[in-house]
Amino acid sequence: MNRNFRLTAILLAATLLLSLSACSPTPHEASLEKITFVLDWTPNTNHTGLYAALAKGWFAQEGLDVEIVQPPADGAEVLVASGKAQFGVSFQDSMAPALCGTAPLPITAVAAVIQHNTSGIISRAGEGMSSPAGLAGHKYATWDLPVEKATIAHVMAAQGGDFQSVELIPSTVTDEVSALQSKSVDAIWIFYAWAGIACNVAGLETDYFAFADIDPVFDFYTPVIIANNDFLSQKPQTAKRFLSALARGYDFAVEHPEEAAEILMDAAPELRSNEALVRASQQYLADQYTSDASRWGEFDPDRWAAYYRWLSEHDLADGLDPNSGFTNDYLPG
Repeated sequence: MNRNFRLTAILLAATLLLSLSACSPTPHEASLEKITFVLDWTPNTNHTGLYAALAKGWFAQEGLDVEIVQPPADGAEVLVASGKAQFGVSFQDSMAPALCGTAPLPITAVAAVIQHNTSGIISRAGEGMSSPAGLAGHKYATWDLPVEKATIAHVMAAQGGDFQSVELIPSTVTDEVSALQSKSVDAIWIFYAWAGIACNVAGLETDYFAFADIDPVFDFYTPVIIANNDFLSQKPQTAKRFLSALARGYDFAVEHPEEAAEILMDAAPELRSNEALVRASQQYLADQYTSDASRWGEFDPDRWAAYYRWLSEHDLADGLDPNSGFTNDYLPG
């Protein structure tokens, strides 16, 4: 009996040890440096490179344990500025107010997710809104933001249109396809890589114009990866390692859009209900992530500054330094 008891005790001890070993981080996992990354919205194809780098283990190879979190109500900028997240997703236009004034938020854009601004106005096909001037007399879903309205007024004026003739409808749009099909609105500002592709997948015939095609000043960077300034100054090598892995993720999405789409849907299973959209969007963005730049993430200083000068000239960003808010210093290669 004593021998059996001892054997049982040894087996129980061994089982407990194995159980504890399975639950405890390995020495490598315990040594990984924690990074928090905050999204701008729910997971979508703008974020695929992030999820690819995570799934492929490239962050871990750089000694990083990356946690992806959803944004708070006041956006990724505030969470990154507070230091509670080291990196996040923002946009050059929405960054501008954060960089103005006597107490600008301590954030810097460190990489461009895609190279060119693909946002613009979508409408039902054949109703005269294929160019900005055609918005006159039609219902536009507005967020009632000064920069939004100034942008539309600018491109309309460039073609002889009058923004005052547009019927502004407070936007409640969550599904652009349904909003256009129901005719609750006639025109919507979209990012083509998602909402434009969604209309195509749904078989809805549309007209579309991109702001950057009307005036190059609107070829600003949207979206971008931002970082906390204190983090950048205190841990520049960590920032470089993070961006090295992230660049590998986006380069992978460029070369392997089908597999990248699978990785995204594995990370966010709710996207499976829109699988055709995810795959088509991923194919579209494969040509947009790097486009004509020499490497993923690169900022053109002249393009960045041109847009911020336009904001200042139109009294949309008082005291904004047009050369502020971005850097290429942490990108690989």
